[in-house]
Formats: sequence, structure tokens, C-alpha cells
Amino acid sequence: MGVSASASTRSATTKDAAATGTAPNAALAKIAQCESGGDPTAISSTGQYRGKYQFDRQTWRANGGTGDPAAAPEATQDRIAAKLFADRGAQPWPVCGK
Repeated sequence: MGVSASASTRSATTKDAAATGTAPNAALAKIAQCESGGDPTAISSTGQYRGKYQFDRQTWRANGGTGDPAAAPEATQDRIAAKLFADRGAQPWPVCGK
């Protein structure tokens, strides 16, 4: 999967925010960077995991998402990831949440 220039810029911004602690949640910024390079349109090679935080559709829907996570606005992805993180911590992201 290639990263577009706008995604690269967005990723750098997310990474910088995490490094300075200015992100609403630095842990989520780190997770997003690890999972998708911060790209809200990212889709895994199998198509199972989608969006900035690589949600599967079941988790997405269970936390209030509708439609395709990779097509949802970035702010919606951030809100749902924050809810999931508040409920379950980093557990849903076993590799990137460490």
C-alpha cells in the first residue's frame, strides 16, 4: 500500500503531536502511526482491517461506527478509537498498543 503525499503530511503531523504530547491522546496517536502510518483511508492487504486505527467492521459497529471505517471522516475514527481505548485500553491493538 502506498502512502500519498497528503497521508505523509498527515502522518508527520500525527507523529509530531504524539512526540510533543499535544495530541488529544498521545497513546492513540502512536497507535494510529503504527497501525496505518496515520492514514485514515488505509486498508490492510486482506481488507479485514480498515482506517487510521485498522478497525475490523465488527469492532467499528460495536463502538458506534457505521459504514466502512476507511471511508469515515478522520474525526469520527478518532472519536471511536478514543471510546474503544477508554473502554478497553490498548488491548484491541496487541502489537501497536505496546
